[in-house]
Amino acid sequence: MKILVFMGRGGTGKTSFTALAARYLIERGVSPILLVDADPDQNLGEMLGVDLEAEDKKTISDLLVETFLKEGGTTYGVPPVERIESRIWERGLYEGDEFDFLAIGTKWLDGCYCLPNAALKEALGKMSKIYRYVLIDSPAGLEHLNRRITSTIDDVFDLIDPSSKSAAHVARAYRVIREVGIKFRNFYIVGGYRFTDRFEKIMVDRLIEGVRYVGRFTYDPTLEEFVLAGRPLFELPEDSPAYRSVREIMSLTGHPS
Repeated sequence: MKILVFMGRGGTGKTSFTALAARYLIERGVSPILLVDADPDQNLGEMLGVDLEAEDKKTISDLLVETFLKEGGTTYGVPPVERIESRIWERGLYEGDEFDFLAIGTKWLDGCYCLPNAALKEALGKMSKIYRYVLIDSPAGLEHLNRRITSTIDDVFDLIDPSSKSAAHVARAYRVIREVGIKFRNFYIVGGYRFTDRFEKIMVDRLIEGVRYVGRFTYDPTLEEFVLAGRPLFELPEDSPAYRSVREIMSLTGHPS
């Protein structure tokens, strides 16, 4: 079982890359696969062609609201994450022909995401054992790393844009992952779709020791059209420049293994 985490600042193409990485694995016969949308923006489902509401499925945050607010449940006694565990399996997990899907959803109460993250972590600890690959689309910020949604990762793919802030983001993310005790094998850097040859050289020269640059996510106007129209990226043409770049990066990093 491999756990891949995709992270990066907003606007780098992180979620599109995650969806196309899943498509790449599926087309190579990898199964079963679990895709996890840990980003409150909830864009991954649309890019995969999954409508949780139409499938009568709930996000983890929705299940928490339903269990502890609408139904008058209590957070005392049995730990909340244990109380909704069966609901996540039954009502939160979308099971498709090619992949399964789970989403954390939008914030369920004012304050932090501590409880939804804890519920997701508990569910992943048991669910991930039955999948060959688990792909996690992470939020743009780094707060989730401190809560350790998963404590063991095979590969981190950090998508960056051509800016000094992205270079700083990489350094902070790499430091935080190590400081909170998340075990990982590889930390890869992927240039976002706004990269040019010139920016690529500048950014690569700024990368810290311990991370590896593996290429850039090629700009593709057709992909932009798909995203704007809400079309699943699995329908993107095979010769799409964006999809070709994802295939090359995934192959270069040894996936599928």
